[in-house]
Amino acid sequence: MGIFEKTREQGYYVIGEIGVNYYDIAKKENITPMEAAKLMIDKAKESGMDAVKFQTYKAGTIASKFSPSYWDTSEESTTSQYELFKKFDSFGYEEYKELSLYCNDLGIEFFSTAFDFESADYLNEMMNIYKISSSDLTNLPFIEHQAKKGKPVLLSAGASTLDEIKTAIETIKNSGNNDIVLMHCVLEYPTPYEHANLEVIKLLKEEFPDLVIGYSDHTKPDEFMDVVKTAVALGAPVIEKHYTLDKSLAGNDHYHAMDPEDMKKLKKALEFQIKIRGSKELNLDTQEAARKNARRSIVANQKIPAGTSITREMITFKRPGLGISPSELSSVIGKKAKDLIEEDTILVYDLLD
Repeated sequence: MGIFEKTREQGYYVIGEIGVNYYDIAKKENITPMEAAKLMIDKAKESGMDAVKFQTYKAGTIASKFSPSYWDTSEESTTSQYELFKKFDSFGYEEYKELSLYCNDLGIEFFSTAFDFESADYLNEMMNIYKISSSDLTNLPFIEHQAKKGKPVLLSAGASTLDEIKTAIETIKNSGNNDIVLMHCVLEYPTPYEHANLEVIKLLKEEFPDLVIGYSDHTKPDEFMDVVKTAVALGAPVIEKHYTLDKSLAGNDHYHAMDPEDMKKLKKALEFQIKIRGSKELNLDTQEAARKNARRSIVANQKIPAGTSITREMITFKRPGLGISPSELSSVIGKKAKDLIEEDTILVYDLLD
């Protein structure tokens, strides 16, 4: 089942972004990076994630050796993008192929953000979704290259102007691809809660009504996962969040990631949210007893002799709503009682001439 179909079916779609966090998990657990990556996939599946996403790059093709950091260096001390990426770029075609097959066997969606043309090409056979990073939103030739693969495109819009977003969307559509999820995103690592700016989701829904809107979250997981729950409630059912097995690990993407327990909490909360949201139809079936018993009827407030014309002074309005509704008062005034109507009688038309 594809991302759009599953999103419609369950009301949300959660992507656990493993990225390159498996390298640190491997060191902690004293296992290989491949074993760590598979362990993270196992835990993602168990916790209820719909997909796992990696990042595919080589340091030499993504950043100059003189590229400065843009993250919280108190959490990740490396001050060069090139040096950071160099730590985590050993995987290539064979490794990602193995991981994609592993995910397929496990029944969880696999995909990876490509950061160069070569990886975008070789990943094509392994995945059903292309994710374009906020950092490449203005890299129009690269966007076009991936869009032409004809697969759903998730486009993150962090640190972007509305015009830049529109141009990127037009590039995808002009490539013949209309299967787009536009992801609200804030490029602060971590994003302070007051900077999450979730109202932008409404803006994106207004500006791009034909697209599915999502949210790529970089806040630290809050106690009740309220940031992500709010994003879904505002109309962003596709959620991407960095994922780790140990949020206390230093460096890279652990300090603002969710762990499997966070995901279990989130899944339970989202399922409850979907349940209480219901549908746009007014469901009266479950409220029929209340309609009959909690609403009011026209009731005689005195004895009304047979043949007497009903006046406003002779009636009042009481529960239950089994008789003539107060909304039909004008149809009752002036009619005559067929027989004696006792005080407190609920009026029905059979009692009137």
